[in-house]
Amino acid sequence: MFQSQKDGKKSAKGVILGYDLGHQFAQISYCTGDGAEPETVSAVTGTEQYNIPAVLCKRAGVGQWYYGKEAVKFAREEGGILVEDLLMLAQRGEDVMVEGEAFDPAALLTLFVKRSLSLLNIRLSLYQVDALMFTVEELTPRMVDVLSRVAAGLQLKAKTICFQNHLESFYAYTLHQDEELRKNDVVIFEYNTSLRMLRLECNQRTSPMVVLIEQMEFPDVLRRVWAQEEQEREKQKQELDQLFAHTVRETLEEGIVSTIFLLGDGFKEGWAKESLKLLCRGRRVFQGNNLYSKGACYAMMERLNPSAEWKKHVYLGADKLKSNVGMKALRRGEDSYYAILDAGTNWYEAASDFDVILEEGNTVDFLITPLTGGGVMGRQVHLAGIPDRPRAATRLNIHVEMTAVNQASVTIEDLGFGELFPPSGKAWTATIQV
Repeated sequence: MFQSQKDGKKSAKGVILGYDLGHQFAQISYCTGDGAEPETVSAVTGTEQYNIPAVLCKRAGVGQWYYGKEAVKFAREEGGILVEDLLMLAQRGEDVMVEGEAFDPAALLTLFVKRSLSLLNIRLSLYQVDALMFTVEELTPRMVDVLSRVAAGLQLKAKTICFQNHLESFYAYTLHQDEELRKNDVVIFEYNTSLRMLRLECNQRTSPMVVLIEQMEFPDVLRRVWAQEEQEREKQKQELDQLFAHTVRETLEEGIVSTIFLLGDGFKEGWAKESLKLLCRGRRVFQGNNLYSKGACYAMMERLNPSAEWKKHVYLGADKLKSNVGMKALRRGEDSYYAILDAGTNWYEAASDFDVILEEGNTVDFLITPLTGGGVMGRQVHLAGIPDRPRAATRLNIHVEMTAVNQASVTIEDLGFGELFPPSGKAWTATIQV
């Protein structure tokens, strides 16, 4: 179990849920309005068994469904019809046939999520939930569509429901740890079916400080099927231990790592002896499996009420806008910068709509400021055929919306200027690289 290493608490109103939805398991963490750190709900009361099997089971011949551990048990002992891979089925979108009846896979996933949320009932009422953050391994446009359907089907009273990937949850979790634990790089080794490494690096020389996360896959470090014979099993464990130790040496030889988190059931099988000694040399090492759901709580907390520490950093993941987008503007007679889109925003959420008065000319100029290095770049949209009016007598509506991680669509509409200069009805669209 991961516990926060940071003493400073940040209060939030109502209850925030962090829901980690995986292909095999789900997890639920929550934090309440008293500012306490997130807690993770146990699938079995009184234990630290946080993984909820992401399965449903239908009782044969009856419209009765079980979820999680109960579903697995009922399928094994009572011959119920087990439905696995709920997340994959929902992404695929094809009807699921159970006893000759077709079921909407998104509806089945929604049923599982709704039933699993009932685990919160002994702690709090779902009516207290103000915000919910879903976190998944990879947040594709199709996954966003699936999660949107699930969120709508839950019919929660929550005012805010958002989605993010595991990397963003890792980032949020890390920023809520003691500075001593993140003064250098922070690494996750995640071992379920195979080994994956996430390495968080922070450039403290920039303002805001830019955070990047590198991903590496090690498909040769596969989860083992242990031999029945003890001597052969011990040999397998030693070989895996040596292979992991070799991987650690190769991946951590460059740079300085302050903290390592070991995630996944693969690390619970007692084989990592020599490699664990290697990991602990000059580093803090934690083992558990509820980092992502807690990170989802922290991320939602920051969305609702950003802390000073959060504002000092910006995470530039694969789906994040890498540049600030703005323009020069005249405010109260002085030249100033008007921010349109901020770096670090998910590109599919980045949009802005505003009005400006065109001083003169027939162009609108944008400024692109990359946070990954390089100078400020200009982008210009030409307003062909705009009516010829006196200086500062043209009002424009400008809508900017990201259509890809490095591309924005710009729509500009002529609004005229009061009764003196009615709108021309002209509009211009352009695509700019950011």
